[in-house]
Amino acid sequence: MEFDAFILSRIQFAFTVAFHIIFPAFTIGLASWLAALEFRWLRTGNPVFKNLYKFWVKVFAVSFGLGVVSGIVMSYQFGTNWSGFSDFTGNVLGPVIAYEVITAFFLEAAFLGIMLFGWNKVGDKLHFFATCMVALGTLMSAFWILSANSWMQTPAGFAIENGVAVPVDWFAIVFNPSFPNRFAHMVMACYLTTAFAVAGMSAYMLLRGRRQGLAMGQTLRMEGARRSLSMATAFAAIFAPVQIFLGDLHGLNVLAYQPTKLAAMEGNWETQAGAPLLLFAIPDEEAEENSFEIGIPKLGSLILTHEWDGVVPGLKEVPPEMRPPVWPVFYSFRVMVAIGMLMLFVGIWSVYLRLKGRLAESPAFLWTCVAMLPSGFIAVLTGWFTAEIGRQPYVVYGLLRTIDAVSPVTTGAVASSLVAFFVVYAIVFTAGTYYLFKLLRRGPDEHEVMPGQTAAERPKRPFSAAEERLPDREGDRARTPAE
Repeated sequence: MEFDAFILSRIQFAFTVAFHIIFPAFTIGLASWLAALEFRWLRTGNPVFKNLYKFWVKVFAVSFGLGVVSGIVMSYQFGTNWSGFSDFTGNVLGPVIAYEVITAFFLEAAFLGIMLFGWNKVGDKLHFFATCMVALGTLMSAFWILSANSWMQTPAGFAIENGVAVPVDWFAIVFNPSFPNRFAHMVMACYLTTAFAVAGMSAYMLLRGRRQGLAMGQTLRMEGARRSLSMATAFAAIFAPVQIFLGDLHGLNVLAYQPTKLAAMEGNWETQAGAPLLLFAIPDEEAEENSFEIGIPKLGSLILTHEWDGVVPGLKEVPPEMRPPVWPVFYSFRVMVAIGMLMLFVGIWSVYLRLKGRLAESPAFLWTCVAMLPSGFIAVLTGWFTAEIGRQPYVVYGLLRTIDAVSPVTTGAVASSLVAFFVVYAIVFTAGTYYLFKLLRRGPDEHEVMPGQTAAERPKRPFSAAEERLPDREGDRARTPAE
């Protein structure tokens, strides 16, 4: 492979997108998680929820900042590295991305300051409203970005004039054929990413508390870990099956509009009825066959067409130069699906333990949750790889080839900027990730300033495990037996 300006531009964009997507995927779910915590605190008065909120909002602030930084860098590449793409799609996608900035990013920015620094400065209800607006802003941002990306996958509502796309029907552009399924699938992926991150961190705190000899509910931190584990696993148990259903709908959409991508996802070379579901295979692109397969007969057709003898398209339907790279699409898709099945398993396991009253007591389950902490991020990345690499060789499916979208820049210019990105990202994101891990390892503070307290009234020392118990609703601050 020759590393010319085209290949280096693709590497650069993939590098920045891979860094960027993990932060919005986390903050979209985390913003709604914060809204749920604050709602429960306002409703119950239990300071455990406020303590959890104040911990996770720190994580949100750092993740949000890193997401903004990486997103700005990524958007500049549309002009520097992909001017052909900007020329062709600018009339259509320019306004859509502008709507995202105006309606979503401004909404988040306007209320983010109140959310982060508004405690004891605005009323509780106004602060909760600000949290809800930030959560709504993240969802609106996902709406517009996924609308733009979905249009690149299934373009609609446009006409070609003088070699560029121009809008004809804005409703058809925004709500293009793949957008509803893609939006629902991605938002659910963000929520599950956050749920398993919270569950993993909560399980870690419970395991660490046990090593320190703390009993369940003995401290704010332990009680908060128990409650957040319960909430996160309840969400996983309910919505992991929903995500699998949404994935099935999305697969039917891909079959209808992007059959070549689907063939690469399934490792299917020949168009056939009653296609097997390949659990594993080694695709050989030169020989146009799989050199090794493990599959279940007819199950592929049943899943993809809902018929035992349904016809599944093959890669040989199009010339080799019109096919996406099969290896990364095939394996990324299987990693994503495998993680989805593991999430379903953990959700079912949590229901069983909940019914037994042992949700926070099973070491095996807690360690499994810790191991599953990064699972959502991996699933989002592999799902994104499947969607974007599977679209190749097009950047706008069926209309604009990726090779025709690149800017007329020199290889040296792209190489130097790529090296600069590696260096800057290594510094910025290593520091940011280190701080996030430091926050997560420390966990929530045991003694936050509660309503009615000033900073000077905060306990001067942490109580011992024997002294400390949970605050009651009326007192709203930690009390010792001596009181």
